[in-house]
Amino acid sequence: MNAVCGADAEAVTRALGFDCHDVSAWLSIRPPWTVGHWTMPLLELLVLGGAVFALVHAVRRHRQGDSVNLALWCASLVYLFVIEPPLYFPEWFGLERQYGFIFAHNRFTVQFMWDRLPLYIVAFYPMISQLAYELVRSLGIFRARGALAGSVAVAFACQVFYEVFDHLGPQLKWWAWNGNNRIVNHPALDSVPMTSMLLFASVSMGAMTYLVVRLAGGSRRGWPLVARIVVAGVLTPLSMAIAGLPSSLFGGNVTAQAWILAVELALLWAAGTWIFIRHRGTDEPLAPFARFYPAVYLGAMAVFWLGAVIENGITPGSGLYVLACFVAAGLMLAALYRVRRAAPATV
Repeated sequence: MNAVCGADAEAVTRALGFDCHDVSAWLSIRPPWTVGHWTMPLLELLVLGGAVFALVHAVRRHRQGDSVNLALWCASLVYLFVIEPPLYFPEWFGLERQYGFIFAHNRFTVQFMWDRLPLYIVAFYPMISQLAYELVRSLGIFRARGALAGSVAVAFACQVFYEVFDHLGPQLKWWAWNGNNRIVNHPALDSVPMTSMLLFASVSMGAMTYLVVRLAGGSRRGWPLVARIVVAGVLTPLSMAIAGLPSSLFGGNVTAQAWILAVELALLWAAGTWIFIRHRGTDEPLAPFARFYPAVYLGAMAVFWLGAVIENGITPGSGLYVLACFVAAGLMLAALYRVRRAAPATV
């Protein structure tokens, strides 16, 4: 049994329909019609297309004098390559006792690192960060309320748009969590660890946005943009460690950890809702990315969820939370279109 396919990894991947011993160390490419579920190639197209769309938009804004979009797009990849390898292969970094085997992705059309990292996951980070940032920026929250409130709004937007994806993946076997991992994967809301819901879906994106806006926004002489991007991406995991500290103090007491994480999530919902409700729009014209992509993404997730409900039914806790996320995301889009419907579109 090799180092990347221990007993837990073997059990999880076999439940997904493949054997982790039979993988390529570097790159796997397979036809989209051979993957495990009809939603998987559509998900890849949705996310990869969104990341490319976001990059085109970011480059255009950079040429117009605003580097934040491009810096955030690139910082998302820096953050990805800092945070993902230790999670996939904790034994390589001496973290096996701290993390253990956490989860495995299913087999998609293009994958790297012993099939642990699908290409669409690489694209997901810059896509979701741009989706949330552009929605908040287009509403004028950054201009009216500043970097901190804007970044909290981004964290909340990421929560609602990300969690409709995060709770769907295990149901459609896009990935599977290791239920035997009591260190990281518990407490959980049905099939999704609460640490993932808070730290990955919100804290990381909000903190990274704040760092990028502060480091790359405006005119900064004498410090290359690339260096600022790297600093923002590398420092982002530190924010996750800080936000996860309260629950970590009660390691082994799953009930206490669940309450602490639930309170932190509730505070995020309260702060985010307050910022969006209290904000009154300013004149920020809608670019095509903000006008179309968030709605396309949310619509696609609704279709995928409908397919999952038809196939598998729905779990009460996950279903209620996802419904709340759909409602919040829909209200954000309604506010965006209502405030901006008379504003001219830009590139």
